[in-house]
Amino acid sequence: METMDEYTSFVAVGDSFTEGMSDLLPDGSYRGWADLLAARFAQRTPGFRYANLAVRGKLIGQIVDEQVDAAAAMTPDLITLVGGLNDVLRPKVDMGRVRGLLEEAVERLAPACKQLVLMRSPGRNGPVMERVRPRMEELFAHVDDLAARHGALVVDLYGTPVLADQRLWGVDRLHPTAEGHRRIAEAVWETLGHEAGHDWRAALPPHVPPGWLLRRGSDLRFAKQYLWPWIVRRATGRSSGDGRPPKRPELVPYEPS
Repeated sequence: METMDEYTSFVAVGDSFTEGMSDLLPDGSYRGWADLLAARFAQRTPGFRYANLAVRGKLIGQIVDEQVDAAAAMTPDLITLVGGLNDVLRPKVDMGRVRGLLEEAVERLAPACKQLVLMRSPGRNGPVMERVRPRMEELFAHVDDLAARHGALVVDLYGTPVLADQRLWGVDRLHPTAEGHRRIAEAVWETLGHEAGHDWRAALPPHVPPGWLLRRGSDLRFAKQYLWPWIVRRATGRSSGDGRPPKRPELVPYEPS
């Protein structure tokens, strides 16, 4: 990929994946791939400006309503848009509506920046992934089509086997670990035309999986701490992002978290 434009500003749009969960910092905040990418740009471009409007739990309709116009109004050099997976994970979803909203977002964001970046997001190996895989692949086919029509770049994380390795996913089984986010940031950096600092596609070392008892204990803790609260939120129409503001709502010079 040969872009190599010198970007001076970056706005990230999306949900928890772009907010940075589960790349937890000591102060309890999240960093994530978008912050890492901004830091990389700031090292080479003094005064580099960055905003991250992503909020956990947001559906694609909420991203369009709450983030797209704000991002477009900032007219940054670079915008990343990752959305729709929270819709895909729900038991019932209107994929036609999801595709239409994603197209609306791209149509509004692409003219507002020098470069729009979309993503074929990774998925953790496991039963949930197998259940939603057809929806994800339908979404990603649409992402590819939108990119071709609007001059956007696509970061293909879905097609990279190591990013499906369970060891790169947090205990909530929904968000990458710090190492997962580091690899994703490197993938975006490379897609933008820069030389990668490390091989983000490299497989993890071989390991011996934990025994049956340890796996069942992990499953029970996951169900109690993450799965059951998620089910309750779905049943009551609530979201983990309700009332939560973006962590970096203004396009200002980058400062580390």
